[in-house]
Amino acid sequence: RNLLAFVPNLDIDDSGNSPIKKFSLKFRTLFDSSHRVDGWISNVLARCVSELDVLVILYGASFFRLSSKGFKNRNLVTLKLNCVGIIDWLAGDIFLPMLKTLVLHSVRLCVDKFFFRALPVLEELVLFAVSWGDKDVTVSNASLKTLTINFNFYLGTLSLDTPSLVYFCFSEFGAKDYPVVKMENLFEARISLLVTGDQIERARAPNIDWVEEDDDDIVLRWVNMGKLMKGIRNVQYLNLSPNTLEVLSLSCESMPVFKNLKSLSIKSEESRGWQAMPVLLRNSPHLETLVLEGLLHYVTDKCGDACDCVSREEKGRSLTSCPVKVLEIKGFRGTTKEMNMIKHFLDYLPCLKEMKIYMEENDSTHLRVPEVSEVIAEMMEHYEKSSSCNVQLLVGGYLYKKWTAQ
Repeated sequence: RNLLAFVPNLDIDDSGNSPIKKFSLKFRTLFDSSHRVDGWISNVLARCVSELDVLVILYGASFFRLSSKGFKNRNLVTLKLNCVGIIDWLAGDIFLPMLKTLVLHSVRLCVDKFFFRALPVLEELVLFAVSWGDKDVTVSNASLKTLTINFNFYLGTLSLDTPSLVYFCFSEFGAKDYPVVKMENLFEARISLLVTGDQIERARAPNIDWVEEDDDDIVLRWVNMGKLMKGIRNVQYLNLSPNTLEVLSLSCESMPVFKNLKSLSIKSEESRGWQAMPVLLRNSPHLETLVLEGLLHYVTDKCGDACDCVSREEKGRSLTSCPVKVLEIKGFRGTTKEMNMIKHFLDYLPCLKEMKIYMEENDSTHLRVPEVSEVIAEMMEHYEKSSSCNVQLLVGGYLYKKWTAQ
């Protein structure tokens, strides 16, 4: 393998004229060897390769530019480029009419807004740690069905014109704005914003207007998350991280109605708030399943509508109109606060038919499994609506105890 660094050409045996189906190239170098890599890639592309996976690791060398030579290809179906340096292709430089999967990892992407249209049958796109050359980024493709965007770097706006998309995974610091978000056929979305504790504190300021202009890219841009949520409003399965739920508190007024949403999964942390929980529940008129990965969260006066944290007259208002039939509670630790929240859900969710409580036997819980079971049993005895809801306690994924509706 070390010898390859000194080989200027990669020659492939042409005997039999059999095409190459899959080719993987992993190359480590101290020098700029872009011409060498270009030559190897062009060679295999000429052999009708359908799956191409390229990883280039540069030890101290500067980024090199990957040539578009050979990427007008009618055979390539899967293309994975990892650490290949700078890709500055224009839509006219390439044409991959059979490409269905494109994975870009740790590259600098300098392309125009028409680039993805040169991939007319693309179905899966993964953008991981991509540094974009332009301030404003556009992903436009009519055939795309799966889009994963993780840890990208861009300074401006993000537009997503993907009308056929069915799966969307977004784990990002967030863009400044979302001028276009078209996902009419979206089935599942997972949104996980990347924020720091200091940024959360600034977002919780009583008056957001006090934030310095220099902080615009960090805090004020979160208000525009409402535009991204509006673009995914047809989603059926939605998963939100703790950071995302708190950031959405800044765009509650612009929160769309999720008329197709059937399942909502929310992960909680004690340092992140539930301020956006009430509006999410109220704006999901056909929600059937609610999954809460943890119940403990940062207490504010705005989350008391959906939980038992704050004593107020309108407590539970967002739950009384919620059509949820199945409630799953994961990471249960057996605290008094969690027990009170379980009772709160039983009291205020009028359509609830099934509640599943998940514990881990070896976790550092406040109560042991038998004690939790006894408390739930006592709760069910005094619960006037117990005839309408089944409650299950699961330990390590296995059923420990079940209280059946009578």
